Amino acid sequence: MPPGSSAGGPWPGAGRRLRAAPRGTGHCRSQPSRRSRGPRGRRGPNPRMLPFASCLPGSLLLWALLLLVLGAASPQDSEEPDSYTECTDGYEWDPDSQHCRDVNECLTIPEACKGEMKCINHYGGYLCLPRSAAVINDLHGEGPPPPVPPAEHPHPCLPGYEPDEQERCVDVDECAQALHDCRPSQECHNLPGSYQCTCPDGYRKIGPECVDIDECRYRYCQHRCVNLPGSFRCQCEPGFQLGPNNRSCVDVNECDMGAPCEQRCFNSYGTFLCRCHQGYELHRDGFSCSDIDECSYSSYLCQYRCVNEPGRFSCHCPQGYQLLATRLCQDIDECESGAHQCSEAQTCVNFHGGYRCVDTNRCVEPYVQVSDNRCLCPASNPLCREQPSSIVHRYMSITSERSVPADVFQIQATSVYPGAYNAFQIRAGNSQGDFYIRQINNVSAMLVLARPVTGPREYVLDLEMVTMNSLMSYRASSVLRLTVFVGAYTF
Repeated sequence: MPPGSSAGGPWPGAGRRLRAAPRGTGHCRSQPSRRSRGPRGRRGPNPRMLPFASCLPGSLLLWALLLLVLGAASPQDSEEPDSYTECTDGYEWDPDSQHCRDVNECLTIPEACKGEMKCINHYGGYLCLPRSAAVINDLHGEGPPPPVPPAEHPHPCLPGYEPDEQERCVDVDECAQALHDCRPSQECHNLPGSYQCTCPDGYRKIGPECVDIDECRYRYCQHRCVNLPGSFRCQCEPGFQLGPNNRSCVDVNECDMGAPCEQRCFNSYGTFLCRCHQGYELHRDGFSCSDIDECSYSSYLCQYRCVNEPGRFSCHCPQGYQLLATRLCQDIDECESGAHQCSEAQTCVNFHGGYRCVDTNRCVEPYVQVSDNRCLCPASNPLCREQPSSIVHRYMSITSERSVPADVFQIQATSVYPGAYNAFQIRAGNSQGDFYIRQINNVSAMLVLARPVTGPREYVLDLEMVTMNSLMSYRASSVLRLTVFVGAYTF
């Protein structure tokens, strides 16, 4: 235990001892002296005390010697036993010295410090410090009481006693009669025949004064220590609260105590974190959550339209389309699903974003219908001499802003004659030159989109195949009437 702590120790609750002051001895004087007091609050001889030895008559000398013998055998100088045997953490009761003694953890704990650290014992605990570190101990403490100078006893009672009305020696309560010389910072305790000046709990005597013990020096508190007059108080950092021993700090679960998180709360050591659900982001205040407008981050989240919703977003498609997966739009085939309103005399033609009901028989005089979508001009009819021999009706759909050049439709001859040569051309419907024909071989050609087109729009193209035989002076033509629907969107 460090020096200077043997008289009770500088810790709260440590056992303190009350010690009776030694008696002063009288001596003979020709004149009675005034009462004198020592530095420890011991009282000098009573001025009414009779003189000793040669100053006494022979009849009273025996009585004075008898009183001295009784005073020496009286238990007034005995020490009171300690009444506190419980010590704080890091201390143990020493029955021999009747004091709380510091436990040297450096000796009792095997390998208290690891590595290159050395163990330094201190009040109530120990420290692991570098080997070059040093600790300066507090050398102040309570020392033994100073001796009391002798004084004369002018009356037959011992010092600290006075005769009552029956001439019996009774104890003088110096504390109650304000006959003590204790400092204002000290407490006066009356003793049989004397009194004692002691320091209150939480104080220790340095010189003549009682000085507050700074318990915070000994690191009794886990976090923060606030020294108080005669005591101390432990405080914890934000996010902690004092444990049952009023010294340790335990974590506070703010989430269970009404943390101001708007959506989700996660407790952590000494603090807490607020988090938001998916689709929300934490506000700058750290507690509230704001909806994330996903649609504002990118124009590619949805193929057609992005609609922001609380905590999420959704993709919408235009009329005539349906959502494919989560973001793409797919054309609804009303003709296949039966969602059209075409009559039995009509044919349902689907295109991007809608459908069209067309008459099954689209042949116009002088043409006659020979099969579905095929009209033939009879050779016997004089009106057919300058007209294509046949017209076949076909339908197709393309999207807006399609990249170009793009092959969109292939034309194929159905009959091949020996020695005949076939030529393909756009006979009508291409006044703006949006399309052109690329002939592949003698029997086929490809309709090519020459430049991007924007819908909704509709083209009716007459794709003509002219068959020629120069040996036989034969020339004939047939037309594929292609209706091209351009959708309103790029999908």
